[in-house]
Amino acid sequence: MWRSIRLVVDTGVHSKHWSRQQMIDFFHQHSAMDNQNIETEVDRYIAWPAQALGYKMGEMKILKLRERAKQQLGNKSDIRAFYDAVLDKGPLPLDLLEMSVDEWIKSRAQ
Repeated sequence: MWRSIRLVVDTGVHSKHWSRQQMIDFFHQHSAMDNQNIETEVDRYIAWPAQALGYKMGEMKILKLRERAKQQLGNKSDIRAFYDAVLDKGPLPLDLLEMSVDEWIKSRAQ
C-alpha cells in the first residue's frame, strides 16, 4: 500500500500540482504512518520529482529483462549473473540498460 501511496503522491504533486497539505492528507487517509514520517516522505517527493515513479519504472523494466533472460537462456539462466550484468555498468538510462542486458543475453546464449 505504501508504494502505491508514494506513486499517487509523487504524481499528485508534480502533475496535478497538489499542495504539501494535500499530499499529507492523502498519506493520512491511506496509511497508518505517523506525521513525522509522512512529512519526511512528502518533502522528499517535493524535492525529488518522479522519484517514486522512476523507482517503479526501473523495477518493472528489470523484471521484464529478467524474464526475457530466463526465456532466452533457459537452463543457462543464472539469476546472480543476471544481476551482475544489470549492475555491472552502474546507473544507466533504461534504454541503455536494456541494450546492455540484451548484449549479455547474446553472449551467454553462445
